[in-house]
Amino acid sequence: MTTVILGGGLTGLTVARLLHERGEDVTVLEKEETIGGLCRSRTQDGFTFDTGGSHIIFSRDAEVLSFMQDVLEENKDIRERNTKIFYKGQFVKYPFENGLADLSAEDRFFCLNEYITTLLALERGDLKEPENFKEWIYYTFGRGIAESYMVPYNEKIWNYPTENMSLHWVDGRIPRPPVEDIIRSACGIETEGYTHQSIFTYPIAGGIEAMIHAIAKPIRSFIHTGTAVVSLRKKEDQWEVTLADGSVVLADHCISTIPLQHLLPCLESVPETIRAACNALKYNSIICVGVGLSKELPSYSWLYVPEKELGAFNRISFPSNFSVTTSPDGCSSVLLEITCNKGDELYNLSDTDVTDHVIEGLIRMGFISGKEEVVTTTVSREEFAYVVYDLAYQKNIKTVREYCESQNIDLLGRFSEFEYLNMDGIIRHVFDYLNA
Repeated sequence: MTTVILGGGLTGLTVARLLHERGEDVTVLEKEETIGGLCRSRTQDGFTFDTGGSHIIFSRDAEVLSFMQDVLEENKDIRERNTKIFYKGQFVKYPFENGLADLSAEDRFFCLNEYITTLLALERGDLKEPENFKEWIYYTFGRGIAESYMVPYNEKIWNYPTENMSLHWVDGRIPRPPVEDIIRSACGIETEGYTHQSIFTYPIAGGIEAMIHAIAKPIRSFIHTGTAVVSLRKKEDQWEVTLADGSVVLADHCISTIPLQHLLPCLESVPETIRAACNALKYNSIICVGVGLSKELPSYSWLYVPEKELGAFNRISFPSNFSVTTSPDGCSSVLLEITCNKGDELYNLSDTDVTDHVIEGLIRMGFISGKEEVVTTTVSREEFAYVVYDLAYQKNIKTVREYCESQNIDLLGRFSEFEYLNMDGIIRHVFDYLNA
């Protein structure tokens, strides 16, 4: 059995490696010159940054976690999470509902009172079932937590109105906090949320891309970079994949891990209804700005920033706290993430302008006193970053998936399945796919 795999990101390389271990012949086609997709890293002036957003290794799934940790062999370090939310100038414990004691007395009362009021209304049967993500936030957390953090942060990271988002995806991803934990939190008694993230692993050297290269190590000779696919068609019992240079790859089986928006143009005679459904699928892009500093920073892992006034960035991670090799001695680093859409005003900002924007934000937040503390900066852009679950998502993705299934093309990965999968979710889907 020969299998051609479109895309050399985390999904494509993981499925290729596992198929190879089963004795199958695999060919991986990656249009970029380097493998990794959203899991690439860049080293500059002694600082290492992940260019597709901050990535750490954690999971509730023991089998998946073992796979990610084992491929790294000795190139891994284990750290404790120290995550905060920057709210009204305060570093509030994450998740927000577990950090109510860090708020002012007035804000703490607002959040606690509205949570209990909502809970009582729910028990009386006075609340209607939510029909969109925004309604679900109010229904689950009450007006205080919703308006203080959950709505502004989610609208910032998704770059999409929460009332226009489906709520089907939140089950299991955003848990309802127990009432006891909310009260304990407001009283200053320590509570923990998202405990599966309390400890995380990260490569000692090479950034998150080190895990990509570790996965790819046994299949290096089967990976072809700089090979964009322009045509994909079934000819008798084989797939015929035509590349941009005119060469052709033949295979018995085809797995696509590339975005659906790139896959469908490679197919012949796709019905207009299918193309329309694909074009209607919503997604976001991301700009990541890495900043190397000549000073040391507190031991934060990452920081969520819901307030628009501080800047367009929604999350700040601290790579220098992930590994001792990500910054020179006596220095530190931050990575700021901005959600946008390819072609919009933010995406089209020059590297200089977007860098100035985030540095001004770091000054306003008190992390640095001025530009003189900046050693180096780097900017990266990714068109495909987040899947957006709009209200028409389920209808549109069903249409596209059923068509690809009818063409015997297997879809795997974040933008091929069009599901917001983290690294562990991607690997779990690969495991399940191969065991089906």
